Amino acid sequence: MAVDILLGLQWGDEGKGKIVDVLAPTYDMVARFQGGPNAGHTLEFEGTKHVLHQIPSGIFHPHIQNVIGNGVVLDPIVFQIEMQKLQDRGVDAAKNLFISKKAALILPSHKVLDRVSEEALGSGKIGSTLKGIGPTYQDKIGRVGLRVGDILEADFKERYSKLLNRHRKMVEFYGQTLDINEQEQQFFEAVAYLRTLKLVDTEYLINEALQNGKRILAEGAQGSLLDVDFGTYPFVTSSTTMVAGACTGLGVAPKYIGEVYGIFKAYCTRVGSGPFPTELLNEEGEAIRQAGREFGSTTGRPRRCGWVDLPTLKYSIMLNGVTQLNMMKADVLTDFDVVKVCTHYKLASGEITDQLPHSLEEGIEPIFEELPGWKVDLNKIEAIEDLPEAFRNYLSYIESHLNVPITIVSVGPDRKSTLKREAEKV
Repeated sequence: MAVDILLGLQWGDEGKGKIVDVLAPTYDMVARFQGGPNAGHTLEFEGTKHVLHQIPSGIFHPHIQNVIGNGVVLDPIVFQIEMQKLQDRGVDAAKNLFISKKAALILPSHKVLDRVSEEALGSGKIGSTLKGIGPTYQDKIGRVGLRVGDILEADFKERYSKLLNRHRKMVEFYGQTLDINEQEQQFFEAVAYLRTLKLVDTEYLINEALQNGKRILAEGAQGSLLDVDFGTYPFVTSSTTMVAGACTGLGVAPKYIGEVYGIFKAYCTRVGSGPFPTELLNEEGEAIRQAGREFGSTTGRPRRCGWVDLPTLKYSIMLNGVTQLNMMKADVLTDFDVVKVCTHYKLASGEITDQLPHSLEEGIEPIFEELPGWKVDLNKIEAIEDLPEAFRNYLSYIESHLNVPITIVSVGPDRKSTLKREAEKV
């Protein structure tokens, strides 16, 4: 069997959690391969909204094994709170959750480091969520960090103290004092809870499942345009958000990669700093924000909104080898008379291109084509054949430019508002 991968093609917040939840019943295992609690996956069903930060989105299906892979950075405090919320809703998450011993641990001091280093950037801030993600990945790459497996060792507190002293000196470099007394107690309580769970070598668990013919879905966080190598650097996250990240973040050989589901919105959003060529700093952008409830599921920050950007989607599709596209939140554009699509960029040199330049920050002018709006409440439509012609034309237009079939269209937040589509030949 193969590992199918689901990931975002834009700057995150595309609606990956919902699609994982929809696809999950056909899989035996759902595995998260990168990111940390800076990523919130929102699922909504039976009138209830659920937000997951570190736990895989297959957790609501009791027959599915859920894996937190080695590529994830885990905050024990946030994790324990998240597990408790699931338990309060009647979900026994501990039963089918497996956590990699090689996953990096986020310490309270990482969050302080995140804050002071971001403040030091002044007007050039990255737009960090201040969850300690970047400093944790820095420690991982610097080979000084702590991992989940370390909490099982007799000298864990000594290892912790050694790293804490290192962080204290770094914070002092910024002219501040490291004060984590309250969070530290909470951290060790959460670590004690973490020890009671299934901490395993998940690379063996996943590969044994593959050899036994099990179906596995790998779940990414953030989006392709936030990839540390190929995203809009330096305004990116600290991990590999692409398909390649599933191989290193789970311990899966490339030959086992199967379908690649690319998730994108019918428009585009971004949180934090960084270039955004199609951003709408006007009433249209605000209308999209309000209609789409575009506020961060983790931070509550308002998201920047704009029209869909085909050059960036082509780029993400190319790098990830996307085999199927899923369009999310199409219902948000219902009230627009005209819907715009960015097909090319005009560079400062006057060149017209549909490729991403080295930097998107200066001199990029999006070139738009306009399509008729559909002016129909898509949220009330339950069959793909009942979609209005103008919207079906919008789908076909995008599909023809991207040369990948759109097989799922989401027209509302609930599970039932997810329409399977037999795509046109592209």
